[in-house]
Amino acid sequence: MTTSQQRVLREQVAALYATWLSSTVADAILAWSVCALFWWQLRNPMVFVWLGLHTIQVLRYPLIRAYYKDPDAAQRSVFWARRQARELLYYSATWGLAPWLFMPADDVPMTTLLMLIMLGLVSGGVPAVAPYWASVLALVLPMMTGLISALLWHGDTTHLFLAICVGIYAGAMLHFAHRQHLLLTESLKTRFEKELLAEQLAQQVAATQRVSEEKTRFFAAASHDLRQPLHAIALFGAVLDKQLQNQPAHVHAQRLMGAVKTLGTSLDTMLDVSRLDAGVIEPELHDVPLNAVLQALQPSLAPHAEQRELQLRLRATPVWVRTDPHLLQRLLGNLIENAIKYTPTGGVLVVARPRGSQVWIDVVDTGIGIGAEHADRVFDEFYQVDNPGRDRTRGLGMGLSIVRRLSQLLEHPVSLRSRPGRGSRFRVVVPRVAPRPASLARPLDADHAHRLPQRVLLVDDETDITDALGAFLEVWGVASRTARDEASAAMALSVARHNGHPFDAMLCDFRLADGADGLDAALRLRDRFGPHLPLLLITGETAPDRLQRVRGSGVPVLFKPVDPDRLLQALTGLVPPQAP
Repeated sequence: MTTSQQRVLREQVAALYATWLSSTVADAILAWSVCALFWWQLRNPMVFVWLGLHTIQVLRYPLIRAYYKDPDAAQRSVFWARRQARELLYYSATWGLAPWLFMPADDVPMTTLLMLIMLGLVSGGVPAVAPYWASVLALVLPMMTGLISALLWHGDTTHLFLAICVGIYAGAMLHFAHRQHLLLTESLKTRFEKELLAEQLAQQVAATQRVSEEKTRFFAAASHDLRQPLHAIALFGAVLDKQLQNQPAHVHAQRLMGAVKTLGTSLDTMLDVSRLDAGVIEPELHDVPLNAVLQALQPSLAPHAEQRELQLRLRATPVWVRTDPHLLQRLLGNLIENAIKYTPTGGVLVVARPRGSQVWIDVVDTGIGIGAEHADRVFDEFYQVDNPGRDRTRGLGMGLSIVRRLSQLLEHPVSLRSRPGRGSRFRVVVPRVAPRPASLARPLDADHAHRLPQRVLLVDDETDITDALGAFLEVWGVASRTARDEASAAMALSVARHNGHPFDAMLCDFRLADGADGLDAALRLRDRFGPHLPLLLITGETAPDRLQRVRGSGVPVLFKPVDPDRLLQALTGLVPPQAP
């Protein structure tokens, strides 16, 4: 018996036993009523013989009741189904004896009354036992056989006619019961097949989720291990780049920094995916002029288009939109960069068209186009059309994956129309708002007069990283002190404060030696040595749970490999602006 058949039988048996108590009580009351009536009318002592047989049958009820006390009833469905059918057979046979024991041969009204009572028992019992066919037969056949045979035994025309009527009724009842049994069985099979499919689907989803989590952990670990040495290379390269200025070897330093930046961009792309999946990026929606977003894209993308001898046109527009300007800029930037990569000749056009309460931002190119078979997959991670050799100049295949995530985060739908060999059009739909006065416009960036800190404490357990950071800071006139763990950092802070030369800022890695949590350590140090001590976290972590922790702490963070210019900007942001 298959698993599905076992589950069907278990449900059938449960349905059989569900009404047994109430039906037993009702049958006992009916039996006593029938005996009282027939004794009163006929004074036939065989009434009490039949009542005794019925009482014996009722006293077998504990055999049925034991089903509810069996802890393994679900696993013993075959046993309990057979017991129920056997007890039902005894019950039907008892009623089948009634016509033989006290049905009068010369009293047609009383005969008809007994016949109607027995037909009513069959009619009322069949729906309750229809889930299990053996129980249907056990209920109908003995009772109807006893009634029909007793009617035929009398032999006269009236009883013969009644016997034929009962036979026709019994046949019709069995036909109805069989169809109902098949219907119930099929419905149970369908139900359990759906449940089995749902369970299998849930298992597949769980397995897929586990694989996804394992993939996330693998990429997080791999990304962290790659970022550590690359971070040191970037800082040492920045030192060489500054020290070799106006020398013939400076071009090699520039090439080194270009290669480091390219690799860092690839790692940052994967980091963006992790941050979006982790939910640590929350959009800050504002009413902004769309033209400001488009103008901010021009400086970074125009050189790339010129290098490929393409025209890049970002058409000016007066419309205002409701969006997060930085995230929208990233979304459009990825679309434009993708268009430039896959456009060998011609150009890329970015145009915004107001449409009622919406603004359609179209990124149109004259590139190679995307076939219909690829249209749904181009937004998947690492998927690239017509790049079997994984040409690194076309990136990792993550740009449109980030577009999809940003689109969902901002609730700005993105659609694609493309014809192979003719080009593609990506459309972003953004909510339109009324223009605001220029004085109320929210700027995308703001400049403040900051200065670099003079003394910085570096908390990191990797010598290469601290040496690179120290050399980079020294080039820019910033003194630094290194601490490998929380204890040595606390001692350095204490000594500096005692000597009257406290640190202006503290840079701490997220992961310290022996698995220590750098974020917790830095927060404890700041609470101990002054809540106003500027703190900057530097990490190569990309695991979603850790990114959420960093975001929740409110501590500014940079991700390895840190771009030297970005590190300088972060350091200047730690120190309050000087008064004029």
